[in-house]
Amino acid sequence: MPQADAEFVAKMEDILAVYERPYDPLCPVVCIDETNKQLIKETRIPCEPGQPEKVDSVYVRNGVADVFMISEPLAGKRETVVTQTRTALDFAAVLKYTSDILYKGAEKIVLVTDNLNTHSPASLYKAYPPEEARRLTERFEWHYTPKHGSWLDMAEIEIGIMSRQALSKPLPDLNRFKEQVRHWTVKRNAEHVKINWQFKTKDARIKLARLYPVVV
Repeated sequence: MPQADAEFVAKMEDILAVYERPYDPLCPVVCIDETNKQLIKETRIPCEPGQPEKVDSVYVRNGVADVFMISEPLAGKRETVVTQTRTALDFAAVLKYTSDILYKGAEKIVLVTDNLNTHSPASLYKAYPPEEARRLTERFEWHYTPKHGSWLDMAEIEIGIMSRQALSKPLPDLNRFKEQVRHWTVKRNAEHVKINWQFKTKDARIKLARLYPVVV
């Protein structure tokens, strides 16, 4: 069995086992992922006597907006944080917000995220003094999706829905982007929508049997 396949299987089954845990508000399973979107500003041609205002077919690129998705699938809750960058410092700030604001009363936060290089405790040490970085690191139980397996992070599902429902049309600037994302987040939380995750370990062992070793 190739080492890459073995690592994929091990991390995949770890994530699937986490998703099969019963709901526990003291140890919530929280998925974090992020995406970005190009901000597009329309160029308008002023009206002239007898001529209406026109919108130029050429759009102006107006920077990039990033959004972190913090999703608790079993509770039907999600939070979004909009930034202008997606650095280690941004991820560290999102972790601190998750730990100390969103889940202040939790005993331990079961974190599912992908293996992007900034998604590690090292980001906390870049952002905060050692004592604070260690405190935050220990607030989380870390679980990583395998390489090329970020689809196992349920926050990616929420991002896909948000992209279709709220971000499909061009947005001109960061403020409009924040407004759109916040409106979607509040509305979806009010609807208390949960993700119906049906991919279990037993399913993986059948559908992805080619990745498993053949035991003689």
